[in-house]
Amino acid sequence: MSAPIIAIDAMGGDFGPRCIVPASIACLAEFPSLHLILVGQAPLLEELIARENGVDRQRLSVEHASEVVGMDERPSQALRGKPDSSMRIALDLVRAGRAQACVSAGNTGALMALSRYMLKTLPGIDRPAMVSAVPTAKGHCHLLDLGANVDCSAEHLYQFAVMGSVAAEALGVSRPRIALLNVGTEDIKGNQQVKLASSLLQQAEGLNYIGYIEGDGLYRGEADVVVCDGFVGNILLKSSEGLASMISARIEALFTDSLGSRMVGALALPLLRRLQGDLAPARHNGASFLGLQGIVVKSHGAAGSDGFQSAIRRALMEIRENLPQRLHGRLEDLLL
Repeated sequence: MSAPIIAIDAMGGDFGPRCIVPASIACLAEFPSLHLILVGQAPLLEELIARENGVDRQRLSVEHASEVVGMDERPSQALRGKPDSSMRIALDLVRAGRAQACVSAGNTGALMALSRYMLKTLPGIDRPAMVSAVPTAKGHCHLLDLGANVDCSAEHLYQFAVMGSVAAEALGVSRPRIALLNVGTEDIKGNQQVKLASSLLQQAEGLNYIGYIEGDGLYRGEADVVVCDGFVGNILLKSSEGLASMISARIEALFTDSLGSRMVGALALPLLRRLQGDLAPARHNGASFLGLQGIVVKSHGAAGSDGFQSAIRRALMEIRENLPQRLHGRLEDLLL
């Protein structure tokens, strides 16, 4: 396999290049075969690179882009009004074959619109879906969609299930258990779209559909792939991140509010730090746009350096697993 090359939208996210440049350089040190192309305002990027020590410029290059897509801009503005944006140029590097993946922390709606326009979807896929690995009691679950598609038909949910199953298989899960997120596990529960999607999945051959799942079942690890529309998925993901952060902060506060609790906390601190690391949103940062004819990974806009590194690792994994081609090879058999 040739050396992996990833295009980085260096201007996106809440912290921009001052976070993304150090994160990118750290990933170069972690993966000796990795090559990165930083896309953005070249003078600023070169200035930030110059501050870092021991940068291998043979594996790090800069591609100038004069425009930046704002976090609050409409996708239509990014499509029509900013032809030289860092996001668009990074995606164009993938389309042209100069890079094998794109990673961006920028505007999610704009990234999805530009990705669909420039890279196109795989045959049989109407809409790409955002997917990420969510920690559970038994390991991880692939949850999709996470916000790219707020309104979905039953056919869209079926396509998400197919793509999620193939993605899970690529990561070593044998016969992934697929479930639809619902307000109950009984057949009579749910809206019309979920019921119709369930009917389609029950009829499908080659998919291990296990039925409905509730939110608590997801975290118990009862399924390997959980499917929902982007409205529900995004709320679930953000609520989960907030809950994990709140519980972690409350536990730390309890261990420091008295001498006795500080003594107990000193003994428990290593286990607490391990739990915090396992549940930290940064460790699981990086949502893939499944269904495109190319690899695009969306980093959380508020992710710091550690989180952005996780997103780059996700893109590198998908390059190594040749995920779009694996999807393409299975879709014809599994799609209706």
